[in-house]
Amino acid sequence: MGQGDAGGTTPAPAQAELARTFVGWQAERFDAARCPVRNVLDRTGDKWSILILTALAGGPHRFSAILRLVPDISKRMLTQTLRDLERDGYIARTVYPTKPPSVDYRLTDLGGTLMEPLAVLIRWAERSHAEIEAARARFDGM
Repeated sequence: MGQGDAGGTTPAPAQAELARTFVGWQAERFDAARCPVRNVLDRTGDKWSILILTALAGGPHRFSAILRLVPDISKRMLTQTLRDLERDGYIARTVYPTKPPSVDYRLTDLGGTLMEPLAVLIRWAERSHAEIEAARARFDGM
């Protein structure tokens, strides 16, 4: 039995559902290059998007506020990630006609629908972090 094996227990409903889904993809001659899951998770699973979306969960923020909330991101990377999130429809950029122009970013309705599954993933990551670190240490010590 390798690391991560469940010890022969009956799979949880979500695990069984995912296994059936994957078998279905294979039966349909799944085209990985056109995979909607990969396409969506490439954006939402990158290094910065989840942090930015989480920062916007509490309401709109200006660029400089997001930069302070995610202190290790560069201005260039924040700009690019905000553009990507806007392109995918997760956030909206609003420009106000002030001098100088003021811009804020907020979740769209689509971005709001991502908050529930994202909250589940974040809770899981927080609960599992120590166990994952321990597994890495065991693996690296091999």
